[in-house]
Amino acid sequence: MKRVLNLSLILAFAVSLFNATSTEFDKYDTKIAVLKFKTEVIDYGIIEQHSDGKRTFTFTNTGDANLLITQVKTSCGCTVPSYSKTPIPPGETGELQIKYDTKRLGAFTKTITVISNAEGGNKILKIKGNIVATK
Repeated sequence: MKRVLNLSLILAFAVSLFNATSTEFDKYDTKIAVLKFKTEVIDYGIIEQHSDGKRTFTFTNTGDANLLITQVKTSCGCTVPSYSKTPIPPGETGELQIKYDTKRLGAFTKTITVISNAEGGNKILKIKGNIVATK
């Protein structure tokens, strides 16, 4: 009787261990999103003060899972991002629009950090240029 009880306990433990292990493996999805930008640097060149500061970064989700951009941070308040909050399916493209405040004179270089579920973590983009006085 003691042997049957021990065997039953061992069998119950083995079954629960197998179920826990298979559940652990089920948690991991092998599909990933991959964020691929057409360019990672936008050069405004030499532009006049108060001119249009809007530019667009174009990207593609080259992975096999939905891409979700959760946040976009800029290095200063003079750079304002705009992006879609909806998931980008595999193979689809999206846009990240940047508006730089062109009232400030002189050369500038700013960074934009894209936070998403994509492979490789955060993506750092740059804008640069030189603003000259209006003639």
